[in-house]
Amino acid sequence: MNSELWIDILLCLCVLVIAGSMFLVKQSFTAIVLFISLGLVITLCWIQLNAIDVAIAEAAIGTGLTGAMLLASWRKLSIDKPTDKKGRGDF
Repeated sequence: MNSELWIDILLCLCVLVIAGSMFLVKQSFTAIVLFISLGLVITLCWIQLNAIDVAIAEAAIGTGLTGAMLLASWRKLSIDKPTDKKGRGDF
């Protein structure tokens, strides 16, 4: 087996593991970080397929812009979340 096949198998496994774990986590921040990681791994998949223009778009829009918007909304929602009498958030 050549090295490119091993890279393809590794990338495929990474995509499956990250995508699966993204749906299994309970914390929204962890899911957002996994979503950003998934976008970066998919960018590597596009590079492996020699689709550099699609990889740049995935990195810029799919990972960068969408990830930043998700983190900003998570921060806004965590600030606005009401706290109980002891000062802890309702997680």
